This record gives sequence, C-alpha cells and structure tokens, in this order.
Amino acid sequence: MRYLTEPSYAHGTPAGTAIVLVNLGTPEAPTAQAVRPYLKQFLSDPRVVEIPRLVWWLILNLLILPLRSAKSAHKYASIWTAQGSPLKHHTSQQASLLARLLAQRGHQLEVAYAMRYGSPAVDAVLADLKARGCERVLVLPAYPQYSGTTTASVWDAVFDYYRKVRNIPELRLVRSYHDQDGYIEALRASVLAHWAANGRGEKLLMSFHGVPKRTLLLGDPYHCECHKTARLLAARLGLAPGDYVVSFQSRFGKAEWLQPYTAPTVQQLARDGVKRLDVICPGFTADCLETLEEIAMEVRADFLAAGGQDFHYIPCLNEEPAWIDGLAAICEQHMLGWPTRDEPALREQQAAASAGSRERALAMGAPR
Repeated sequence: MRYLTEPSYAHGTPAGTAIVLVNLGTPEAPTAQAVRPYLKQFLSDPRVVEIPRLVWWLILNLLILPLRSAKSAHKYASIWTAQGSPLKHHTSQQASLLARLLAQRGHQLEVAYAMRYGSPAVDAVLADLKARGCERVLVLPAYPQYSGTTTASVWDAVFDYYRKVRNIPELRLVRSYHDQDGYIEALRASVLAHWAANGRGEKLLMSFHGVPKRTLLLGDPYHCECHKTARLLAARLGLAPGDYVVSFQSRFGKAEWLQPYTAPTVQQLARDGVKRLDVICPGFTADCLETLEEIAMEVRADFLAAGGQDFHYIPCLNEEPAWIDGLAAICEQHMLGWPTRDEPALREQQAAASAGSRERALAMGAPR
C-alpha cells in the first residue's frame, strides 16, 4: 500500500483540533455541464442506490444522466442566488458562525465545511486540516437523522481518505442529533417566529426527505428518528396529534419509498378543506433544491391546484442564532476531554460571568 505524502512533521508542534461540517453537496453552477458530474458522483454512490453495479452503471450513464442533467439544471437555476448555491452558502455561513461562537466560548480550533459530493470535497478538506497540524478531528454531518444513505456515506468518504494516510488523527463522528435539545429548540423557535410574523396555519406539515422503504425493512433507523423529531417538536410547540402531519418527499425510481408521500398528502389536505398549510422540513438544516424548489414551488402548486388557498414554507434553520447555539452544544458534547480550551481566556470569561451575576444579584437587593 502506498500512502499519501505526509506533511513535514516537526516534533513538539502543538496538536490542533478541527470540526468538519459535512453537507450533501451541490453542482458548481446551474447548468447541465456542471450538474452532470455532480449527479454522476451522487448517484454512483452504492449507499445511495443499492442496485447491482453493472446494471446501475448502464441505467445511469445511458438513461439518467443524458435525460436528467438538463432538467435538474433548470431546477437549480430557479433557486440560484447572487451567492451561488443556497446549500453551499448556508453551510459556509454556518461553519463561520460556529467557529466564531466556539472561539467566544474559549475554544481554540479550526472549523471547516465539506461536501459529500462536489466541492469542497471531504478528502481535500481533511488533507488541508492535516497540513495545518490538526490531530483531533470531529466530523459533524448536516443530517440530524441517521441514514445509511446519508450519514454512513459521509463515514465512507472519511474512512476512504484516512485509509491512505499513515498518521491518522484522533477521530470522532457525530452519528445523529435528531432528539438533541438544541436542535429541537431551534426548530421550535423557527416555527414560532414564522407564526408571529405570518400567522398560524390550520396544519403544520413536517416533510422529511424520503428513502426507499426497503432500507427501513433492512434495519435503517431513519424512519423512526424522523418520527421522533416530529413528536418532540410537536410537544415543544404544544400541538395535538391532529395539528400536524409527517410526510416524506423526493421519490426517485419506481420502488416504494417511505410513506405518506408529501405531494399527495398536501393535495388530500386541500381536498379535506384545509385552506392554510404551514410546511417545515426538519431533516434539512440548510435550504437547498429539495426545500426551495420542490417544497416552496412544486408542492405549493400541488396544494393550490387541489383547492388550498394559503401555503407557507418555513425556511430551514440556516444561520438562525438558536441553531448555531445548537451546533455548538453538539460539538462541545462530542469534544469532551479534548484540550481545546484557551484556559486564560476561559478564566477571564468565567470571571466576567461571575461578576455579572453578582451585579444582577446586588441590583435585586441580595445582601453584600
């Protein structure tokens, strides 16, 4: 086995710590030429499509890529912004804000972001962190609910890189955070803020990304974790069982996927007399094609065409302060025991907090 060339190692160099936030990915531009290699990488992943490789290679290269690239490019063009891909922009911003917050809390570390498909690629980001002397790495997928089709694929990319490395860092992997308090609280704050600004609909639809039903039958916990997230969010919002609905979107191919499907669900709600519908996508932490085009455009049209009158899409968590707090809490939980703290800065922060508490107590009439 020939290992990758290692950066020059100097004895006595302080070991650094890094967090890598990994999202799904995006093409570099909303064009067929840019979408095709992105789709090929994505749909060639055996975690995503579990069909015999030779059969799938023929279907993918002879049918899907020639026919779907231009269609997908048109969809991406409908959501592209001045900052480029919404998914990449929001993920980059989340990483920057997370780095700033953790620094304010006294942590000395690097925070980077990577894409499982497209760029910045996982292996390139890990190589850069290695060159920077990071010997402790926490990998945090942007998927709150674990699935073999998503989270496990990130692990594959991470392990594929380190399999070629001689000096592997201490590695920690966040499996899921579907029931983590900071995540649920950020979702709650997002819904309440939307209701405060726009009023409240008759129903709240929680739409999660779909996966083939076969994965559930083979032991994938994704379906259960989605429903747990929905139950926890509904409880935090004080919703009764009849106030919310859970569905699954983004079907691909002819096989049965997790049900109920989102588009038929909103159509049935409209036919049942629901005039105003609020929709949130808790499985996505950053807005992307599946939320901005599929839900906010296509599913909206389905609801209105079936007789609904008012459709409100609640944006993903994106750069919401409550979500950055939640991300920081997840990272701190999984970094326990790592020497990331700047001790002088931490003592200064704790002293300031203690002084502030005493000042508030004195202002309230506590004895001196």
